Amino acid sequence: MFKRLFRRYIQSNISVINMKTRTWLIALATSAIIAVASIVGIFIYIKSSEIRTLKIASTSSLNDTGLLDAFEDAFEPKYGIDLHFLSTGSGIAMQNGKRGIVDLILVHDPKAESSFIQDGYGVCRKIIAYNFFAIVGPQTDPAKIQNSTPIQAMTRILEAGRNGIALWVSRADLSGTHSKEKSLWTTAGFNWSDIRNEVGWYKEVGQQMGQTLLMTYNMKIGGVPAAYTLTDMGTYLMFTKEGRINLPIIVGQGQELLNVYSVIAVSNTKYANVSFENAIKFIKYSISDEGQQLISNYGKEAYGQSLFFGAVNLLKNNTDPTLAEWIRNYAFLNGSECPLEYRDGHPELYS
Repeated sequence: MFKRLFRRYIQSNISVINMKTRTWLIALATSAIIAVASIVGIFIYIKSSEIRTLKIASTSSLNDTGLLDAFEDAFEPKYGIDLHFLSTGSGIAMQNGKRGIVDLILVHDPKAESSFIQDGYGVCRKIIAYNFFAIVGPQTDPAKIQNSTPIQAMTRILEAGRNGIALWVSRADLSGTHSKEKSLWTTAGFNWSDIRNEVGWYKEVGQQMGQTLLMTYNMKIGGVPAAYTLTDMGTYLMFTKEGRINLPIIVGQGQELLNVYSVIAVSNTKYANVSFENAIKFIKYSISDEGQQLISNYGKEAYGQSLFFGAVNLLKNNTDPTLAEWIRNYAFLNGSECPLEYRDGHPELYS
């Protein structure tokens, strides 16, 4: 239409122009029209593409390890949906969900997830993966936590910190890792709100996992490495393999260190503008055999072991009864990964 209008305008105003000039002007106008039409076409394409996007707020560990890139490479060509990831801690991810600026959240903080759903912000929660946290620290292990339980380790680190021979580095960023740390202090019998005010040994850095690991690695007392921290396994293995840190896992076993990842759609009842159908497609992909294999196989080639493990078949078939029970006790909400009233008419996700 623009091309026709421009041509009519030129033709109606060139009666006094010789044929050569007239032909040149028509060609020029035609080129200009084509350029304008191309720009308009690009704009229309971009606007239409926006309809086929899915905005996901995700915990930083899934981003830092590259798992989100793997999801993007597999999911986008299959469904024609452009994934936009916003990597933060789980707490900030849920805040973004509460503001309605994302369509989906990928997080690992079951207690906070329960509040997110019960407050009406999220639906169709699915547990998709798990691994374990670990307590890492210096080779010399000044707090002597080797071979201790996670709870014993936290107690010994606190005592060593108060004695001036050890440091603890806390992410302090509202992440799922930070939430897990606080729960470990509580289980060990300490008040985290009091501990964080103890000057000297307790360091709050307000950073994501990778930066926290780097800071832990470089913290010393009297020139001697002395800092411990809690880390997710995926980020730790990546930073270790890249040679960016040399922090051995000192305590890496125990039910208390279980780390469970869930995907939750932002409620379209709360926010009508969210891309809800695309969110459900992503959830279905993440729990499919293909999605679960992607999770469980990720990292094997690069790191010699999986960084994450798919949780769907474990829970469905009870392939490891002890581990499945750990996940149910830790991450289920009122006896279910998603109570019936929050499934938003999608029973197929739970069959």
